[in-house]
Amino acid sequence: MSTASVPTDSNPIIFYDIATRPPVEKNAYAPNPWKARQTLNFKKLPYTTKWVALPDITKVRSSLHVPPCRKFADGSDFFTLPIIHDPATDSLVGDSFDIAVYLNTTYPPATDTEDLFPAQTLDFSYDIAVLVPLSDYKDKPFPEYARFNAAVDAAFSTHVLLTVQNLPFEPSTADEAKAEFVRRAGASKWEDFALEGEAREKTKESLRGMLGELGKLFERDASGPFVLGARPSYADFIVGAWLHMLHATLPADEWDELRGWHGGLFARLFDALEVFAEVK
Repeated sequence: MSTASVPTDSNPIIFYDIATRPPVEKNAYAPNPWKARQTLNFKKLPYTTKWVALPDITKVRSSLHVPPCRKFADGSDFFTLPIIHDPATDSLVGDSFDIAVYLNTTYPPATDTEDLFPAQTLDFSYDIAVLVPLSDYKDKPFPEYARFNAAVDAAFSTHVLLTVQNLPFEPSTADEAKAEFVRRAGASKWEDFALEGEAREKTKESLRGMLGELGKLFERDASGPFVLGARPSYADFIVGAWLHMLHATLPADEWDELRGWHGGLFARLFDALEVFAEVK
């Protein structure tokens, strides 16, 4: 592949993520952009982040002519991030899974260990219905990964109320962001998202149980913290993205508690993925 056909430091990929309060290195929280960020870092491709305030996402996505990849239950469009613009090919891709497929295909791995999608069985399922819009995994490439992505998204989304009150919105648009979040969730007011006392403890226990089931995948190969042991893949980035959301939004004592669950399994995964977590 010629140097003219790849992104460069002077002409990098533009990665669109949701703006947060500073410092963004600590507070970037949205799980689907985290999937893309880890993928870009894994592929070692030059990129720069364009931060978009949550109330502006619909306008920005529409201005780029990137169609929404999800819908609300009533059939209306759900505009979200991430998006990448690759100037080397003048391509715009607006779904985290599609971004991974695009990057792995457009910039193919030089060795087997650089492949985002090595063959593996990802037998985790989660059948509880969730209200938030999720990406459709049917007819996607790498179907084992696409199905796993959908199952993990559903499993963590079921417990997202643990995080909402601590979302680190960008200060200048925080009130608008809260109003938009309320609208998207079909709630009546921001305070509806409060989760305290016994209800919070029950949700934490449910999260712990779900992680116990998910953790069985990571116990199959003891050679490392990833599903395939010492070798990371997109499956690890899917789970790692949600761990990043929990890290950014749970109270510190609850994050520390989670790190101790299941013998520290997910703490080891999170720590091992830090090499792919640079916020640029």
